[in-house]
Formats: sequence, C-alpha cells, structure tokens
Amino acid sequence: MATVRQFQVTFDCADPERVARFWCEVLGYVVPPPPPGFDSWEAFNASLPAEAQGSAFACVDPDGAGPRLFFQRVPEGKVVKNRVHLDVRVGTGLVGAERLATLEAERDRLIALGAVEERVLVADGINESCIVMRDVEGNEFCLD
Repeated sequence: MATVRQFQVTFDCADPERVARFWCEVLGYVVPPPPPGFDSWEAFNASLPAEAQGSAFACVDPDGAGPRLFFQRVPEGKVVKNRVHLDVRVGTGLVGAERLATLEAERDRLIALGAVEERVLVADGINESCIVMRDVEGNEFCLD
C-alpha cells in the first residue's frame, strides 16, 4: 500500500510576503512563528544577506489540516495561464441562485483585498456555477 505524503503548494511570485498575506485572508490561514532565535519575521529577514531578504514567505492552516503554502521570489513575471490552480470551496453543497450569491459575496470580499474577477461561469445543467479569479499577482484561482 502506498504511503500518503504531506505536501505544500509553492507559488512563484515577485513579492512573497504580499502574496502570502493575501492568501492568509482568503483561506483563514496564518503566518507561522519565526524560526527559533528570532522574535519576528522582520528580525529573521534582517539577518539574511541582502539578496535573500524578502525572497520567501509561508502561511499555514491554523488547524493543521490544509497544506502549507510557500511563496518564493522569482525574477521573471507571470506570462501564461497557470497549469495548476486552487479552487477555494465556498459554495460546497449549495446550488443555483443560493450558490451563485455565496460565490459573489466571497468574490466581493476578495476584490477588496486586491483580487480581480476574470469571469463567472454560470451553472449549465452539468456543472454548478464558479467564479474564475486572479490573486494580487495575477495567479488564477476559482471560487467553487
């Protein structure tokens, strides 16, 4: 029998802390404690060589159930559609107008945080409604 592995989801981005803090708000995640010997992430960051400062950040599920999200600075910008994206499950179990209203309310909350709506996919008899969004650096995700 195969062993189930824990995993983290890694985002390439320009501003790791900004993107991580956005996702903390989206998912209810938190910033983990700084490494031993440091009383803040700012102090840890200041201890790094100049070229490494601000190069990575993370957030975690406070209950430990969801995967860790890791954000790393890369020099190139985003140029094509993501091949993998997150589906933020806010409408689970809801259908029709009730589901769409729930998705739209979450969309509005996330737009206030810097997200952008890409398009609304309305229920078509096979699939329920979802909203395609972009985070603060343009990474696609769905409200599902």
